[in-house]
Amino acid sequence: MTGLMISAPSSRTGKTTVMLGLLRALSEDGLTVQPFKSGPDYIDPAFHVAACGRASFNLDTWAMGETLLNAVTAQAAGADICIGEGSMGLYDGVATRGQSGFGSSAETAQRMGWPVVLVVDVGGQAQSAAATALGFKAYNPDLPFAGVILNRVASPRHERLTRLGMEKAGIKVLGSLPRRGDLALPERHLGLIQAVEHPDLDAAIAGYAAFLRENVDLDAIRACATGLPLPAAAPLPTPPAQRIALARDAAFSFTYPHLLEGWRAAGAEILPFSPLADEAPVPDADLVWLPGGYPELHAGTLAAAQTYLKGLRKHAETRPVHGECGGYMALGAALIDKDGTRHEMAGLLGLVTSYEKRKFHLGYRRALLDAPLPGHAPGAALRGHEFHYSTILDQPDAPLARVMDADGNPVPETGSHKGHVTGTFFHLITAEEPAP
Repeated sequence: MTGLMISAPSSRTGKTTVMLGLLRALSEDGLTVQPFKSGPDYIDPAFHVAACGRASFNLDTWAMGETLLNAVTAQAAGADICIGEGSMGLYDGVATRGQSGFGSSAETAQRMGWPVVLVVDVGGQAQSAAATALGFKAYNPDLPFAGVILNRVASPRHERLTRLGMEKAGIKVLGSLPRRGDLALPERHLGLIQAVEHPDLDAAIAGYAAFLRENVDLDAIRACATGLPLPAAAPLPTPPAQRIALARDAAFSFTYPHLLEGWRAAGAEILPFSPLADEAPVPDADLVWLPGGYPELHAGTLAAAQTYLKGLRKHAETRPVHGECGGYMALGAALIDKDGTRHEMAGLLGLVTSYEKRKFHLGYRRALLDAPLPGHAPGAALRGHEFHYSTILDQPDAPLARVMDADGNPVPETGSHKGHVTGTFFHLITAEEPAP
């Protein structure tokens, strides 16, 4: 399980650019590279796949218990090196311990035995950047620390001064990236755009790899990699049905990779369809699953997709339909876009949501089911994550669950159910594991 954790003092320091460039460069050098994402992000793993051709998985110490963490980690079997990408800052997590930790990237790195490569934005400072790096190294002396990559370096003089500070602090410099304005990935309200939407993703990643080769010591980075023994294979989450019609396009794409891998490994059939292309779910599916995504950007197209809507409604008469976040919104009565235009949705639930009245919702969720959700019985405790800007204007149906944040405080987004249809604003990660 030899690997490294690419992290940073905070978000938007350039770690994703470094991550993608490193995945591609190591792959070009003939290594089989296993990517991971620390935390609940559901956008970055698709970029990782594009960079190295191998499925990326989330490692989440708040949501996942030891069994699932081992099962996800075991996906690295056959890889020469693992590269994990952190979320937010290295030590950022929640206040209350989850199934096996607080959810920080540092926890993930320590659990895997991966040394941290800290990407430090040195813009506006020189020797002072060493104090930041030294603080991150000293904050947890038990955390293996490989060194730093300096980012957004303005000039050779700037690099020289910054390296002097790092040398004084005893911090190894693994690379120095000159400031370039063309290296940022396009973003929108939930962070990066989706990988499938990037106009020329492969060329962009190839450019990142070439940039890293010019400015980073790849041999030194590889020499820093280490890790704990690979755990024995363990089962991933089981499928909620045998034949699962899964909405899959630019409006619906946020599904955790470990869930899909678990469903496939257990023999379930995943049957993709595109609501944006006005495709109906296959008529003999046992379950229709609408993941999260960006339905607010495509509300008019979805409202006009009559073949999709007719097939979805027909299925819901006799068999289960579930929607997460954006999928939940699409199952509702209406969605109001950022311009205030109301679009009629599937109408399988009474939910009305508005993106015009934006409100930020972000955080881990623990849900105690009051009604069945596909694959889970009433009373089950689930772990998930919520991230959206939409506001509920009307939710007339019965609540699906009692939902709390990571600290146990109740949140109003309880999900809802009606007939065979269920929906949640949180993205399911896993059911809770029994206490040891």
